[in-house]
Amino acid sequence: MAASCEVCGNTYDKAFDVLMDGETHTFDSFECAIKALAPVCENCGTKIIGHGVEVGGEFYCCAHCAGKKGHPELRDRA
Repeated sequence: MAASCEVCGNTYDKAFDVLMDGETHTFDSFECAIKALAPVCENCGTKIIGHGVEVGGEFYCCAHCAGKKGHPELRDRA
């Protein structure tokens, strides 16, 4: 059964649902899911689609960006 993407409105027979924080979201592509749900780096504003790093409830795409915002203790590698 076809469903409509909540981002672009496309009705697609291969749409999929993502459950996040108790809410179900419907998308026609990973691109739309990323646009709607991926966290944004507090420093550079990029969508974080990898692991990223988190400190104090803030998300960063990498340790470099976290360092720019005053968190030099974070590292991309141990």
